[in-house]
Amino acid sequence: MNLNEPKTLQEAIQYFSDPDICIQTVAAWRWPDGPICPACGHKEHYYLAKQRRWKCKECWKQFTVKMGTVFTESPIGLDKWLVALWMLVNDKNGISSYELGKAIGISQKSAWFVLQRLRLALQDGSIMKLGPDGGPVEVDETFIGGKARNMHKSKRLRLSGSRGLQGGNAKTVVMGMLQRGGKVKARVITDRFKSIMQQVIRDHVDVGANIMTDEHVGYLGLNEEYVHEVINHAEAYARGHVSTNGIENFWSLLKRSLGGTYVSVEPFHLFRYIDEQAWRFNNRSTRDEKVTDADRFYRALSQIAGKRLTFAEVTGKSGQQEAF
Repeated sequence: MNLNEPKTLQEAIQYFSDPDICIQTVAAWRWPDGPICPACGHKEHYYLAKQRRWKCKECWKQFTVKMGTVFTESPIGLDKWLVALWMLVNDKNGISSYELGKAIGISQKSAWFVLQRLRLALQDGSIMKLGPDGGPVEVDETFIGGKARNMHKSKRLRLSGSRGLQGGNAKTVVMGMLQRGGKVKARVITDRFKSIMQQVIRDHVDVGANIMTDEHVGYLGLNEEYVHEVINHAEAYARGHVSTNGIENFWSLLKRSLGGTYVSVEPFHLFRYIDEQAWRFNNRSTRDEKVTDADRFYRALSQIAGKRLTFAEVTGKSGQQEAF
């Protein structure tokens, strides 16, 4: 980072008010070795300064820094996109579409779509598992959603028939795995069946790791592949080093953002909000590493390429995310 780059939200708003600086910033993080044509992959090009775009010397197609990213085909300027990204990744409890719309001067509907596209950028596509080389892995599940008695009858009937929802309470089941001092992984599951829960653990935790859970029957038999330690919450919250307090702290942060900032989240979109909270948690400051607001912003900016979300997809008209 050079000395002129922003360190606070106020500085970010001022810094990214220049469209050329926006383009230079996104291009530098997207193409560290220079712009690459999204159409043919060629690296030689002309820069058309007045149009703020490049022209490929190989296929002669023109392209902007937005093409092939979550910003693709958006009429909203990069000055607003980058400020929105800064606010999303640095607010511990998230930011509502109403608040973002007022802050950057766009409609609430546009702000909602902007946030959904940015959440896609925050998705962790890493195939790395939580492993035995790190600390113990805490595993737990929780329920997200309102009580059925507080819902309109039509909504209660619709939600109770959806995948990933539990019985009459119409709650979505979310399972999480946290390596102490490390990262958290969380995802929506369809039910708390033993086969489902243990397959999720195998997908995200290396065999041989030290796993800590509560006494739920879905975890029985894990000692065949893992070092499995159990804490009975009816007796205590911790027994020596055995506890699930870390993952429960993550659930607290997640539910605070869902209930306090976003108020109501449809099960169809829940996985996006989980990805958002998990990303912020995984990029928090720790004893070993100090992470600044600018660090989080540029880490998120480095993930924008190769991801696109259309309005049809985000509204469920063109496929949807399936629960495990």
